[in-house]
Amino acid sequence: MSRLLLIVAVMTLITFATRAFPFVFFKRRRPPAYLEYLQRYIPPMVMTILVFASYKDIDFTSAPYGIPALAAGVLTALLHLWKRNVLVSIAGGTALYMVLLRLL
Repeated sequence: MSRLLLIVAVMTLITFATRAFPFVFFKRRRPPAYLEYLQRYIPPMVMTILVFASYKDIDFTSAPYGIPALAAGVLTALLHLWKRNVLVSIAGGTALYMVLLRLL
Protein backbone atom coordinates (compact mmCIF):
# COMPACT_ATOMS: atom_id res chain seq x y z
CA MET A 1 0.00 0.00 0.00
CA SER A 2 2.78 2.46 0.85
CA ARG A 3 4.45 1.66 -2.48
CA LEU A 4 1.29 2.64 -4.34
CA LEU A 5 1.02 5.87 -2.37
CA LEU A 6 4.64 6.65 -3.21
CA ILE A 7 3.98 6.01 -6.90
CA VAL A 8 0.92 8.27 -6.84
CA ALA A 9 2.84 11.00 -4.99
CA VAL A 10 5.75 10.87 -7.46
CA MET A 11 3.42 10.97 -10.45
CA THR A 12 1.54 13.89 -8.91
CA LEU A 13 4.76 15.83 -8.46
CA ILE A 14 5.90 15.05 -12.00
CA THR A 15 2.55 16.13 -13.44
CA PHE A 16 2.60 19.34 -11.43
CA ALA A 17 6.19 20.08 -12.46
CA THR A 18 5.48 19.56 -16.16
CA ARG A 19 2.43 21.84 -15.95
CA ALA A 20 4.26 24.55 -13.99
CA PHE A 21 7.52 24.43 -16.00
CA PRO A 22 6.43 26.69 -18.90
CA PHE A 23 5.08 29.34 -16.53
CA VAL A 24 8.26 29.38 -14.47
CA PHE A 25 10.71 29.08 -17.38
CA PHE A 26 9.07 31.65 -19.67
CA LYS A 27 8.05 34.07 -16.96
CA ARG A 28 10.60 36.70 -17.98
CA ARG A 29 11.13 35.95 -21.64
CA ARG A 30 9.13 35.17 -24.75
CA PRO A 31 8.85 31.51 -25.83
CA PRO A 32 10.77 30.53 -28.97
CA ALA A 33 8.99 30.61 -32.33
CA TYR A 34 8.90 26.81 -32.64
CA LEU A 35 6.93 26.53 -29.38
CA GLU A 36 4.38 29.01 -30.67
CA TYR A 37 4.18 26.97 -33.87
CA LEU A 38 3.60 23.78 -31.89
CA GLN A 39 1.03 25.49 -29.69
CA ARG A 40 -0.90 26.56 -32.77
CA TYR A 41 -0.79 23.36 -34.85
CA ILE A 42 -0.56 20.41 -32.42
CA PRO A 43 -4.20 20.55 -31.14
CA PRO A 44 -5.79 20.29 -34.63
CA MET A 45 -3.38 17.47 -35.54
CA VAL A 46 -4.23 15.55 -32.37
CA MET A 47 -7.96 16.01 -32.97
CA THR A 48 -7.58 14.75 -36.55
CA ILE A 49 -5.74 11.66 -35.35
CA LEU A 50 -8.46 11.03 -32.73
CA VAL A 51 -11.20 11.30 -35.36
CA PHE A 52 -9.47 8.81 -37.66
CA ALA A 53 -8.75 6.48 -34.73
CA SER A 54 -12.40 6.53 -33.64
CA TYR A 55 -13.65 5.59 -37.12
CA LYS A 56 -11.01 2.99 -38.02
CA ASP A 57 -12.87 -0.05 -36.62
CA ILE A 58 -16.33 0.73 -38.01
CA ASP A 59 -17.79 -2.05 -40.14
CA PHE A 60 -19.61 -0.34 -43.01
CA THR A 61 -20.70 -3.67 -44.53
CA SER A 62 -23.07 -4.82 -41.80
CA ALA A 63 -25.90 -3.22 -39.84
CA PRO A 64 -26.02 -0.50 -38.57
CA TYR A 65 -23.43 0.42 -41.25
CA GLY A 66 -21.61 2.96 -39.09
CA ILE A 67 -24.66 5.20 -38.87
CA PRO A 68 -24.40 5.83 -35.10
CA ALA A 69 -20.75 6.83 -35.26
CA LEU A 70 -21.11 8.97 -38.37
CA ALA A 71 -24.25 10.71 -37.11
CA ALA A 72 -22.64 11.36 -33.73
CA GLY A 73 -19.54 12.76 -35.42
CA VAL A 74 -21.61 15.09 -37.59
CA LEU A 75 -23.66 16.24 -34.60
CA THR A 76 -20.50 16.83 -32.57
CA ALA A 77 -19.00 18.97 -35.35
CA LEU A 78 -22.23 20.93 -35.85
CA LEU A 79 -22.67 21.55 -32.13
CA HIS A 80 -19.11 22.73 -31.87
CA LEU A 81 -19.47 25.10 -34.82
CA TRP A 82 -22.70 26.43 -33.34
CA LYS A 83 -21.91 26.71 -29.61
CA ARG A 84 -18.06 26.68 -29.58
CA ASN A 85 -18.25 24.67 -26.37
CA VAL A 86 -16.27 21.45 -26.17
CA LEU A 87 -18.32 19.95 -23.35
CA VAL A 88 -21.64 20.57 -25.13
CA SER A 89 -20.23 19.12 -28.35
CA ILE A 90 -18.85 15.97 -26.73
CA ALA A 91 -21.91 15.41 -24.54
CA GLY A 92 -24.31 15.87 -27.47
CA GLY A 93 -22.35 13.56 -29.77
CA THR A 94 -21.96 10.92 -27.08
CA ALA A 95 -25.66 11.04 -26.17
CA LEU A 96 -26.71 10.66 -29.81
CA TYR A 97 -24.27 7.78 -30.29
CA MET A 98 -25.61 5.92 -27.26
CA VAL A 99 -29.23 6.45 -28.28
CA LEU A 100 -28.58 5.30 -31.85
CA LEU A 101 -26.71 2.22 -30.61
CA ARG A 102 -29.78 1.23 -28.59
CA LEU A 103 -32.27 1.98 -31.37
CA LEU A 104 -30.44 0.52 -34.40
